[in-house]
Amino acid sequence: MDFKNKVVLITGASSGIGKDTAIEFAKKGANIVLVSRTKEKLEQVSNELKQFNVTVLVCQCDVSKKVQVKEMSKIVLEKFDSVDILINNAGFAIYGSVTDLSIDDIESQMETNYFGMIYCIKNFLPSMLDKKSGHIVNVASVAASFGLPGIASYCASKFAMLGFSEGLKHELKNSGVGITVVSPIMVRTNFFDHPSFEKMPKFSPTSLSSKTVAKTILKAANSHRLEIIVPSVVRGAVWIKNTFPYLINPILGKAFKKQLDSMKKD
Repeated sequence: MDFKNKVVLITGASSGIGKDTAIEFAKKGANIVLVSRTKEKLEQVSNELKQFNVTVLVCQCDVSKKVQVKEMSKIVLEKFDSVDILINNAGFAIYGSVTDLSIDDIESQMETNYFGMIYCIKNFLPSMLDKKSGHIVNVASVAASFGLPGIASYCASKFAMLGFSEGLKHELKNSGVGITVVSPIMVRTNFFDHPSFEKMPKFSPTSLSSKTVAKTILKAANSHRLEIIVPSVVRGAVWIKNTFPYLINPILGKAFKKQLDSMKKD
């Protein structure tokens, strides 16, 4: 797909992966719909995109609220008729053991990370199917393949995203509409600014830049694959985990549990 003059909608577009994705698509001549809860930050991103001479629409919307998503979709579809590429990027995590997290903490992650994706797909997929073209890119995480102590509820939301995407991909066969999941390892963004991560080491030496992930999202928008893991070498770790879970799960569980226990002692 040539991105010039295509309409690309990005949730979680006010910073990090979402912002850099908007920039990368704008460089290719795409028209951009910026979606996030914070209008001021979206306006800043919009101003940065002016240099590319593309149309930019700012939509303040909390994707965890289905009524807000429905209203946002009406505004977008009235202006553009359809979205060519839908990027479900909005998401966050709250660190802590299941026993320490409240039910509201757990529900809020699922509402944004999983149901936010559902609401956007349900509102924009029909117009894609009508014109028999389009692509959905869901930004997950390698946490969609590894259940880890301390982020169990976040992992659950990403497992759900990947499973839903796989099922939908089968349904979309021969429809002209594609779907691809991008699953990066740790990314250097404000993801870890949530107070629950206060005592955690910020970033590992292997963490990715948001620009690296953004470029992968561009590739995903033209891909027939279900999932693209970033970096690709981590796909080997996922294969090993799925093939030899009795070897890998105890090692990962012990390492992450140690970190969780050390935080409880502090």
